[in-house]
Amino acid sequence: MTKIPTAAPVPLYGAEHAADPQRSYDLLRLQGAVGLAEIAPGVVVHLVTDYRAALDLLQDAETWTKDTRGWLSQVPLSSPIRPNVEWRDSLFYADGEYHAHLRKVITDSFGLLDPHDVRMVTFRFADTLVQRFADTGTVDLVDQYARQLPLMVFNQLFGMPDEYGPRLVDALAAMVDTDPERQAAGGQAFGEYLGTLYQTKAEQRGHDLTSWFIDHPNGLNQEEAVNQILITLGAGNEPLSNLIANTCVRMLSDARYFGTLTTGSLPIQHAIHEALWQNSPLANYSLHFPKRDLTFHGTHLPAGSPVMVSYAAANTCPHAGVPSDGYRSGTKAHLAFAAGPHACPARDLALLIATAAIERLTSYLPDIELAVPVEQLTYREGPFHRTLTALPARFTPLAPDAEGATPWSRSPADAGPDAGPNAGPDAAPAPTAGPTAAPLAARA
Repeated sequence: MTKIPTAAPVPLYGAEHAADPQRSYDLLRLQGAVGLAEIAPGVVVHLVTDYRAALDLLQDAETWTKDTRGWLSQVPLSSPIRPNVEWRDSLFYADGEYHAHLRKVITDSFGLLDPHDVRMVTFRFADTLVQRFADTGTVDLVDQYARQLPLMVFNQLFGMPDEYGPRLVDALAAMVDTDPERQAAGGQAFGEYLGTLYQTKAEQRGHDLTSWFIDHPNGLNQEEAVNQILITLGAGNEPLSNLIANTCVRMLSDARYFGTLTTGSLPIQHAIHEALWQNSPLANYSLHFPKRDLTFHGTHLPAGSPVMVSYAAANTCPHAGVPSDGYRSGTKAHLAFAAGPHACPARDLALLIATAAIERLTSYLPDIELAVPVEQLTYREGPFHRTLTALPARFTPLAPDAEGATPWSRSPADAGPDAGPNAGPDAAPAPTAGPTAAPLAARA
């Protein structure tokens, strides 16, 4: 592979990158397994684009640290990426034993969730959202569905009443807005939500994630507990929203899926895995810093220099030595959920919610199709996420009194208002000792 040792950093922001990110990754690959990328004006990092190099970094906790504090002075306070790299006392930025200490609280707590109950909760809120547009015949699947559904589900799983769901949706939507004033207002609203959530559960426990975080034997203090909730909601929401939307694009634009939504000849899981391989919802992240000077896959890296992993580039790397077909045999080898000790512990939960969300949508609207050519779809500018600005679709309108299954007729039977994350006689009790749990939570 030809290497350009003095190449200029490749911008990962702006309209050109949003329109064709693979062009950016191809330019970076000319620099070698590790290239220079500009993730915001004046903010340059090394970006790993090679699949094997990405695995080597992600699986090596001894050489690298996740602590951003030594580098933050190089990121202006006004930079749009500052909130995404700001250090907090959370597993996102922790190393070693302390990272394991925080991560266990999340994995144990998420392991107490019953998958069937999570599926029913997802169905219930999917019905609520579909009811709002089913009789119109048109929908923006980003704004009216994918962006709202995960937060409504998370709001329930963390133990808050349904009426707080829209507040959470509005707060996080404002935080990613381009207007600084709206961003600030969104951050304040999100902080108020977290404060209310913690205080409510500190006063009265329930069968929910917040209560389990508080009661976990690892003994998190209030600041630690709130920061783990913050990182779970903040880091878990947008990638899941993007996954739902990106999968819908696959199913509505690919001839292998078009016309098969009712026959099931190509399952939804096929489209989800294909989207994870080809259009990673979290495109670039996993910020690491070498603890000492080193040469990594041919590139000299000074101690403390910022190094990020491009999941999107690694998954589509022509030198990866993995199958090149779109689905890649449904393997879990893609890096959309990262790898190693900081791999996303919410992988199974994200796949469960995404599958249920798309199942519910297509079961009601089997003739749904894109309202514009796929080439006209646009993506939001930015270095981290692969986020559609809109996904307009059309379908045959439904009415509440229509024959067959509708979001009005099915929701009472399939997921009633009392269907919480652990509702029912077999609900798991709040933990009094450390439970053995499968790894599920936000990207660590």
